Amino acid sequence: MSTLVVLVVLFAAFLHAAWNAVIKVGNNKYFNTVLVTSGAGLVCAVLLPFVRQPDVSSWAFMLASVALQVVYFYLLAAAYRHGDMSQAYPLMRGTAPLLVALVSGSVIGEAVPVLRWLGLGMLVLGILGLSLSGDNKSSEGNQALSSRGFALLNACFIAGYTVVDGIGVRKSGAPAAYTMWIFLLTALVLLAMIMFRDRQAFFAYIRGKYVLGIAGGAGSVASYGLALWAMTLAPVATIAALRETSILFATGIAAWVLHEKISARRLAAIMLAVAGAVVIRYT
Repeated sequence: MSTLVVLVVLFAAFLHAAWNAVIKVGNNKYFNTVLVTSGAGLVCAVLLPFVRQPDVSSWAFMLASVALQVVYFYLLAAAYRHGDMSQAYPLMRGTAPLLVALVSGSVIGEAVPVLRWLGLGMLVLGILGLSLSGDNKSSEGNQALSSRGFALLNACFIAGYTVVDGIGVRKSGAPAAYTMWIFLLTALVLLAMIMFRDRQAFFAYIRGKYVLGIAGGAGSVASYGLALWAMTLAPVATIAALRETSILFATGIAAWVLHEKISARRLAAIMLAVAGAVVIRYT
């Protein structure tokens, strides 16, 4: 795997942490989620006419991904509504790559070398350690259990659409358009749902937040699009795991923007995650 691919995936990881923070800081996590996905859909609608369109053989995978991602966004909002980003985010993003690695061999036919398994294990353990090392008073009791439950369930959907898209993007012959269609269709589904349920409250909430929605949406599209592009050049399980270094960026955002306390145990978990990423890089 080339240095360029690694750097691109790391930048995608930063963008992913940033748009998740946009959702977390808002008062209504569900409305913020729809705002960001709508921004992503708008960006994609503008760009789609100017890119090569995906092959028809990839459309079934694209539609399956949209269905999985609609559920993913609902679970994302639920996890952030019940707990802190520093708890839910690592569980969602840390469990998914291990699930991807477990199924990618049989589904996609990719072999994962022994040393890369070691890197995967180190990275996942480090990320999970991040979620368990804190003592955040706002995430105690039933709220914390609910947040972790939503996060772990969401990890299954993340693994699902990662594997589906790993196949679909290769069949598409057009990674950019494939990604844009997923975001546009997902945005349309979520918008249709909110128009039916909470139209007036939603429009009142997003007044004055349009720029934030477009910026978050653009970051979301770029993050996933760059990861899909990388999947055309390197194994899906490896890219999925390396992208989870977004937790390192999310930790920095939590510390400096959200003012969350970063303990010594959490720093140790970060070091383990970084070590795992290095092992993945050189295997």
